Amino acid sequence: MSALGRAVHAGVRRRRTQSVAVGLAAMVATTCSVLGGSLLVASEAPFDQAFAGQHGAHLTAQFDGARVSADQLAATGHAAGVTATAGPFRTVTVDPEPGAGSTVPAGLTMPPMTVAGRAAAAAGIDNVTMMQGSWPTEPGQVVIAAGYGNPGVPIGGTLRLPGLPGAPSLTVVGLGRSVSRTADAWVLPETVPALTAPGSTPGFEMLYRFADSATADAMAADRSAVASAVPAGALTGAQSWLTAKQGSDRNTALFLPFMVAFGLLGMAMSVLVAGNVVAGAVGTATRRIGVLKAIGCTPAQVVRAYVAQAMVPATVGTLLGVVLGNVLTVPVLATAGNLYGTNASGVAPWVDVAVAGGTLVAVALVAWVAAARAGRLRTVDALAVGRTAGGTRRDAVARRAAALAARLPLPRPLSLGLAQPFARPARAAGMLAAVLFGTAAAVFAVGMGGTMSWVQEAKHHDDSDVFVHPQRIPGPADRAEPAAGPVRVDPAAVTAALAAQPGTAAHYGVGAADVTVPGVAGNTLVTAFDGDSSWAGYRMVSGRWYRGPGEAVAPSTFLTEAAVGLGDQVTFTTHGRPVTVRIVGEVFDPHVQTNELLTDAATFPSGTAPEPDTWFVKLKPGTDHAAYATALGGALAPLHLAAEAGAEHGSSDSITALNSLTATLTVLLVVVAGLGVFNTVVLEIRERTRDMGVTKAVGMTPAQTAGVVLASVVLVGAVGGAIGLPVGLLLHGLTVPAMAHSAGLNFPPSALDVFGTPTLILLGLGGVLIALLGALLPAVRAARARTVDALRAE
Repeated sequence: MSALGRAVHAGVRRRRTQSVAVGLAAMVATTCSVLGGSLLVASEAPFDQAFAGQHGAHLTAQFDGARVSADQLAATGHAAGVTATAGPFRTVTVDPEPGAGSTVPAGLTMPPMTVAGRAAAAAGIDNVTMMQGSWPTEPGQVVIAAGYGNPGVPIGGTLRLPGLPGAPSLTVVGLGRSVSRTADAWVLPETVPALTAPGSTPGFEMLYRFADSATADAMAADRSAVASAVPAGALTGAQSWLTAKQGSDRNTALFLPFMVAFGLLGMAMSVLVAGNVVAGAVGTATRRIGVLKAIGCTPAQVVRAYVAQAMVPATVGTLLGVVLGNVLTVPVLATAGNLYGTNASGVAPWVDVAVAGGTLVAVALVAWVAAARAGRLRTVDALAVGRTAGGTRRDAVARRAAALAARLPLPRPLSLGLAQPFARPARAAGMLAAVLFGTAAAVFAVGMGGTMSWVQEAKHHDDSDVFVHPQRIPGPADRAEPAAGPVRVDPAAVTAALAAQPGTAAHYGVGAADVTVPGVAGNTLVTAFDGDSSWAGYRMVSGRWYRGPGEAVAPSTFLTEAAVGLGDQVTFTTHGRPVTVRIVGEVFDPHVQTNELLTDAATFPSGTAPEPDTWFVKLKPGTDHAAYATALGGALAPLHLAAEAGAEHGSSDSITALNSLTATLTVLLVVVAGLGVFNTVVLEIRERTRDMGVTKAVGMTPAQTAGVVLASVVLVGAVGGAIGLPVGLLLHGLTVPAMAHSAGLNFPPSALDVFGTPTLILLGLGGVLIALLGALLPAVRAARARTVDALRAE
C-alpha cells in the first residue's frame, strides 16, 4: 500500500463515526433515487411492451349501427392522420348468467358484457393474446377478456343469455387479453345476430392507429377527424390508448413524487454530511497536513487523500443503496408484469448506474471543495499552527457573542455553550443544515402519515353506527345439502324493521350495478343509494353531493375518462335501457374500480334499480350501539340479515407500503441528521479538549461540562427547527398533490390540512431534539474525560 493509501486508510479508520454518517447518507439518497427511477421506468414497461407486442389501438371507437354503414366506416381509414385501421366489428351488450359447467350458483348476476364479432385474434390492430384455450372456431363459442369480472365460468363452461329470445348460451373456449381493452368478450361475426335483441341494431367498433398519438391534444384531434368522416351522431364513444395507459400506471405512479422528495432530501444530506466531514477533517488536522507535505506529498495528493476519505464510505453506502433500492422496487411492481403478461422485473441497470454515478460525483465534488483548503495551506504555516486567537473578523464576532451571552440570566456553563457556534460559523452552518433537513424530513413524514390516514378514512366513507349485511349462507363444507342461491331481501321489510327499532335516527341502503358508458373502457360501477345518504361520509373535492333523482357524483378518474365535468350529462345503459344523469359533484373515492357513478336509486327507471344488499344506520344520541345491533339482528334474522356495531376497516396495501417506506426513510434521514450533529460536536470537543481541561481544573463539574456541550447546539437546533418546519410543510404541500395527480386523483384542501397547532409546535421543537440527541454522547464523553489527560492534549 502506498503512503497516500495508508493515510487514507488511517483517516477512515480514525473517523469511524464520520465515515458511518457519510455511508448512511449516501445509502439513503441512493435507495430513494434508485427506487424512484426504477418505478418511473418499470411502471411504463409492462404496458408499453404489451401495447407494442399486440400492436394496440390508439383509438377504439364505437358507432351507432343504425346511423352508419360498414362501408362508411371502412372509408374512415382515409381520415387525416390515420395510418392503419381494423374493423368494422359488430358489437352488442348482453347480460350473461353462469350456465352449465360454472363453479358458481345458477342465477348469479354477472356484469354487462360488451361482445365484439371477430374472425381471428390477430386483426392487425389489437391482436388479442390468448392466455388459455383457443379462438372460437364455430358459432356459439366465446373468448372472455382477462379484465372482465368473471365470477367463475371456466373454459368449457357456458354463459346463459336469458334476456334474449330462446335464451341462447355461449360456450367459453378461451381467455384472452387485450391491452387496448376493446371488448369484454369476442365471438365469430356470425354469432352476433343471435345475441341481438329484437328491434335493436348491433353497433360497430373500429380500431385506429395514427401518425401522431403521443399527447391528449393529438388524440382529441384524431378523434375529431374520425367523427367528421361519419354522419353526425354516429360516433357514440371513443377510448384513447392514453387513458388505458394512465390506468395501468396509476398504482406505481402514486409512489413517484414521494420517492423524488425523499431522494432530494437524501441527496442533500449525503452532500452536506460529506462536506462537513471533509471540512472538519481538514480543520482539525492542520499539523497532519503539514507533515504530509513535509514528507513529499504534493497539494494535489493531499486533496485526493481527504477526498478519498469521504469517497470510501460513500461508495460503500451507494452500493448498499443500489441493492436496497432494487429490492424495494421488485415487490412494488410484482403485479404489473402479471397484469400484462410481460416479464418486466422492475430493475433497470442504467438507472442503477446513473444514480450511483450521480451520487458519487456529487459527494466527490463537495468533498473536493472542502479539501481544497488543505492543498492551499503552506507547509510552514501548517507545521507552526498554534492556539493563539487571531484578530480576524470572525474572532471579533465570537468575542462579542461571548460577552453578550455572559450577560444573560443563565448559569455560566449554559452561556458559554450558547456562544460557541459563533466561534466556528461555517461549522455551525453545516450543523444547522443537518438539523434543518432532519426536521423537514420529520415534518414531511408526519404530513404524509396524516394525509394517508385521511385517504384511508375517505376510502371507507362510513360514518354509520350500525352496519346491516347479508348473513353467511352455509355451503357444502358446513352441511350435507348444496349451497343455496343468492337470498333475495325485501327492502321494504328491512326499512320497516329499521323504522320500528327504537334508537334509529337515520338509515340508507346501498346497491350496485355494472353499466356501460359510451367512451369509457370496461364497465362502470353505479352505486345506488336508497334513502337519505347526505351523511354517508364521502369526501367532496368540488361541487356537492347529489340532492335527488337525475343527479350523480363521480370520482376524478371517471370524469377524466368520460371527458365530462361538473354540470355535464352522462348517459349509461343498464339492462338495455339508457339512463341520463347530471354530474353535480366530484367525490374522492380512490378504489380499484375507478369508473364509478354514485346516484339516487330513484334515478333508475322503475324496476331496474339495483336492490340494496347493505344498510347503514345512524343512532340517536345515548343509544347503546351493541344492544341496538343485537336487537336489530334478531329482528332481521328471518330476512337472513345480520347487524354489526362499529365495523373496523383495515388499511390498503398501497397506503401500508407508503407508510412503511415513509417511516423507514424518515428514521434513516433523522439518524443521518443526528450523526451530522454528532460529527460537528466531536470536532468541537477535539479542538477544545485543552480548554475543557482548564475549566475542569478551575472547578467545573462533569455535569456542567456536559451542559456546555449541549447548550452549544440548542441555538442551532432551534433555528434549524424553525426553518425546517416550513420547508417540510412546503415539501408536503408540493408532493401530495403531485402524488394525487400521478394517480389520476384530486385532493381537496382538507387532505393537506392535517397539522394541528400542538403538532406544529412539537415538530418545530424537533430540531432542538435532533441536536440534543446528536450531541448527547459526545457531551457524556467530555464530562467523563480526565482533567489531566485533557490538559496534556495537543
